[in-house]
Amino acid sequence: MPTAQAAIDDFLAQKRIAVAGVSREPGGKHGGNIVYKRLKERGYEVFAVNPNADTVEGDPCFHDLKSIPGGVDAVVIATTPAIAPSVAAECKELGITRVWMHRSFGGGSVSPEAHAYCRANVIASIAGACPLMYGPTSDGGHRVMKLFAGLFGQLPKQA
Repeated sequence: MPTAQAAIDDFLAQKRIAVAGVSREPGGKHGGNIVYKRLKERGYEVFAVNPNADTVEGDPCFHDLKSIPGGVDAVVIATTPAIAPSVAAECKELGITRVWMHRSFGGGSVSPEAHAYCRANVIASIAGACPLMYGPTSDGGHRVMKLFAGLFGQLPKQA
């Protein structure tokens, strides 16, 4: 399996990314919505996924990954940890080989079961942190969060 940094670089090099678990509440502070909006602002072709929503942030929302026309190259999981394994299984079914389980502070979306499933099925799985802490998607606030997460050993080390 690749190092976390190699997986992060590869993940952020993709252009078609789904965010599974965005909130129906517009303008909310849900991590999935923040990631969705930032990726979109930075030029990614991003797709909102929520089985209970038809629109998110004014954009079409897909009920599952298989409903996205043309598929995606990577998935940010922003669901509860209990849902993450089913998202990982759908990624395997669709041949998606890059997953990022979002976590800011607290538990976030990381599921040890989903992470193990991904690794066993040759899916690069970044378990923790936030895509907005890295590379072209980062900002000052997220870089500070990354600094603190690193100081407390909360950044992913392998994928």
